[in-house]
Amino acid sequence: MNKNKVLVTGGAGYIGSHACVELLQAGYQVAVVDNLANSKLESLSRVQQITGKSLSFYQADIRDKQALTDIFATESPSTVIHFAGLKAVGESCEQPLTYYRNNVYGTLILVEVMAEANVKQLVFSSSATVYGQSSCNQYTEDFPLGAINPYGRSKTMIEDILRDLSAADKINQTEFPWKIALLRYFNPIGAHESGMIGEDPNGIPNNLMPYVAQVAIGRLAQLSVYGDDYPTRDGTGIRDYIHVVDLVKGHIKAIEAFNSQKFEGGACKAYNLGAGKGYSVLEIINTFEKVTGRSVNYKISPRRAGDLAECFANPELALKELDWKVEKNLEDMVADTWNWQNKNPDGYI
Repeated sequence: MNKNKVLVTGGAGYIGSHACVELLQAGYQVAVVDNLANSKLESLSRVQQITGKSLSFYQADIRDKQALTDIFATESPSTVIHFAGLKAVGESCEQPLTYYRNNVYGTLILVEVMAEANVKQLVFSSSATVYGQSSCNQYTEDFPLGAINPYGRSKTMIEDILRDLSAADKINQTEFPWKIALLRYFNPIGAHESGMIGEDPNGIPNNLMPYVAQVAIGRLAQLSVYGDDYPTRDGTGIRDYIHVVDLVKGHIKAIEAFNSQKFEGGACKAYNLGAGKGYSVLEIINTFEKVTGRSVNYKISPRRAGDLAECFANPELALKELDWKVEKNLEDMVADTWNWQNKNPDGYI
């Protein structure tokens, strides 16, 4: 086993590619597994250009147990960061079985292979959607879970599976127990400061910021703002936005924590990764126009099924236990997004 090697599932995607940059720059060796369903191989070429370092790539689906088994045998990683999965709330409401098959079953196969290879350090890409609706808008990690859409429920199911896996080690008094960090993301936006990698979704974007950027550059005609009648300060939904580079640095902090007393004897712990404050859709649009000097054509549309009015993180536990906090503000997120979009008007080609 190579203690300095990290296997990254979904590593060619938006968050995964930025994680690869930070891992390589922090001195880790990286192997990527990605089926390229919603990602581009070009992103990894650019990761290597940014860092001046190489990585290994395997085009494989995490549901393919034999392929994963072979990859683990070849690479011998000590740690896995698990990004691979489908992530669109609206699509999950339309295709729930697809989400459970990809996200939940895929994770089951992954941890089975990890256990067989005795690789038991896992950083899992979870989501704030596990919390669901509440009269309290700022979530702490001990807040009751109550996802209201299949995407969020798939993340909740995986969290439950991983907690059970960790608990079983204590019952069985396993010599090398699982060390698992459940990182609950809020809304990652932005791009690498070089403008070489960023968010490039297939088809029409599901997330707000790439949609705004594509409208501003003329790739899309108009942005739909889903709902202006929420009980918020301007009627539009409020979310906690976090720069993607800040987000992925949280994963490196989690890996470092595996070697500390916090995970001694094994543990499965959840951490919020967010800024701790929220911005509305209209505030995002206004900030984008201010920073870039570009106008964003938008219209008000009906609410989407499964969307919350407002949610943002309480990130204090991540600060206390992982020594992690955000460093970039909303203007940084907008500027880096526009730098990426301006340099890559058609995304990766």
